Formats: sequence, C-alpha cells, structure tokens
Amino acid sequence: MTSEQFDAVIVGGGLVGTALAYELAGMGIATALVDRHDRSRATDAGAGILSPETIGTPDEDWYRLAAASGEHYRTLVGALREDGDPDPGYAVCGALRVAFREIEDGSYVEQRALNLARAGSVLEDLSSDDAVRLLPVMAPMRAVLYNPRAARVDGRQMCAALGAAAVRRGLQRVDGSVTDLRRAGDRVSGVVVGDRVLGCEELVIAGGAWTPEVAELVGATLPIIPVRGQIVHLGTEADEVPTDRWPILQPVFSHYMVPWPGGRVAIGATVEPDAGFDARVTAGGMRQLLSEGLRLLPGLAEAELVEVRVGLRPVSADNSPVLGRIPGSPNVSVCTGHGANGLLLGPYSARLVAELVAGKEPSMELSPFGPERFG
Repeated sequence: MTSEQFDAVIVGGGLVGTALAYELAGMGIATALVDRHDRSRATDAGAGILSPETIGTPDEDWYRLAAASGEHYRTLVGALREDGDPDPGYAVCGALRVAFREIEDGSYVEQRALNLARAGSVLEDLSSDDAVRLLPVMAPMRAVLYNPRAARVDGRQMCAALGAAAVRRGLQRVDGSVTDLRRAGDRVSGVVVGDRVLGCEELVIAGGAWTPEVAELVGATLPIIPVRGQIVHLGTEADEVPTDRWPILQPVFSHYMVPWPGGRVAIGATVEPDAGFDARVTAGGMRQLLSEGLRLLPGLAEAELVEVRVGLRPVSADNSPVLGRIPGSPNVSVCTGHGANGLLLGPYSARLVAELVAGKEPSMELSPFGPERFG
C-alpha cells in the first residue's frame, strides 16, 4: 500500500467538492480530491437556477447565504473566464415569478412583499403583455414579478471549469471510493482509497447524498437523505424569441422551466423523498412534469422529448445546508445538505468551508448551518 501526504483531502467530486478543491488549491494548500463518480449526483442533473432575489423562504440566515452565493457567482465566473478555463455554462437570463391561478394569489402576494423588502431595487412588476413578449410560449397569468439579475448555470460545465482550474493550481485528483480512515487520537491522519493511503492534516466530506457513508467512518451520524428529482429536457424551434433569450419561469405552486441555447428547455423537478438511491426515470414522474409543464407553457406542446435527467439531492433534516466542523473530530469538516439549491449555494458554501479549513475566519457566520445543531 502506497502512502502520500497532503494538507487536505476532499471526498466528493461534484460541484461542492470541486469548488472546495479550487478554493483550497488557490490558497496554496496541497489538496487531493477523491471522486467515485456516483451515478445521478445532483450536480449533473440540476436545473441551475440562480435567482436568490425571488426566493420565498422567511429564514433570514438562509436568505443571506443565498444572496451572498449569487454575488459570489459573478466574481467566480469572471475569474474562471479570465483564466481561460472551459466555459462554465453561466448566463444572465432573468426570471419570472408568476401566479397563474386564483388559488395562488395569497402566496404570491406574501412572497412578492418579502422579495421586494429584500431586493426591491432590482425587482419589477410586469404586465401580462410584457411577460409574454419575454416568454411567448407561456399560458395566461394573473401576476408577474421580474428579476433581471437572475442567471442560469450548467452544473456539469461549472464543475468541469472549476476542476480544470484547480488542477492548474496543483490539485491531485484520485478516482475511487474511500474504504477506511487512519486515525491519530481523535484526528483523522489519512484516507484509504484502494491501495493508497492519502495522508492529510484536514479532511472535508462533500459527498452530496452519500456524505453520511463517509461521516460514519468518523463516528458521526448526519441526518441527510437523497431526494430524487426528475427533470425533462425538451427541444423546440422558437420562432419569435430564441430560447437563449427566454427568462426562467418560477411559478408559485408548480414546476419551473429553465431555458438554454439551441432550443433546449428544462422542466422540473419532481420531489421524491422516498425513492432512496433509486435513480430510475418513472412514468409517474414524466406524467407529472409534462402535464404541469404544458399547462403553464402550452406553446411547447409540439416540442421534442430530448432527455431526462435524474438527480439525488442531499437534503438535511431541517432543509438547510450542513457546513463546518464535525463535533468530536477536530480536523474533519463537512459541506453538503443544499437540497434543490446546490448549484446556487454550493460554490459559496465551499468558499466558506475552505476558509475554515485554511485557518481563516469564514466570510459568513457558519453557526446557523453547523452540524452540531443535530446533536
């Protein structure tokens, strides 16, 4: 068995783990990233909505994290493009927060008031005519709030861009699965991957829905479960407005739509907390997505069914991210639990945990998201 020494080892090669590797390597920390390429990880399937200004949660800590995450993207994407990395798949496209039915009016009014209180200088009400000009395939609506700052990101492309930049910064990638840990007292001194021992001063677990497996090796129980999300991708010939100029659609009570260049649109996603690690595409899921999608977007009735993606989102017991040191393990940290918002929250969460691992004061208080809250 061969042995190598690193300052930090990260377990999990999705967007969060790769962003951590990018941040740590950029701080001059010798880093290894262990990735077993789990099928249907959330990074590869997520729709990539970046619109913190229209988030409806009353949780102020969660909203502050989301707002800072949106700002972080603008800086991060600029740095990646300046360095000449692969295209990160990011574009500002705007988003429409829409009420379609009378039953949605009350919730829409409440969410609109909350959104305006937080980001009133950015958001604007639109008339139905103006909204249809932006998104010609949309059904008649009752009210629309427009966020011109909203963006979309392709999780696969962003992960590839961060990974390429991290490797140039000195990251070592290791394909495989963690089977055991080496200990020195209450500290983890190494990670066993196949016939290799990756010695480390710091261990960060960023395995998405699979994080609890590795956490158990340090004696920690993290209440994180996989929640299956199915997303259907359609192809359409947009005659009036090309799809790369469409805004994101965020209905109050139904499925979202995210537009992409070349006539592709994604409609999602199902929320299936009882599916476990079953990553199948199901008839029930497709019926739900297509039925609701065409109710809201009847102009897509002749669109072609191009692809279905399935992602297993890591959802914590209280639906908030899990960031920080694992109690009882002074050199083991965790960064996961972002649920359906992993593509939005992931890179900035990774930045915060990287600062912690590097011995710096995190840019945002982590206590509301610490794993110690679960006991």
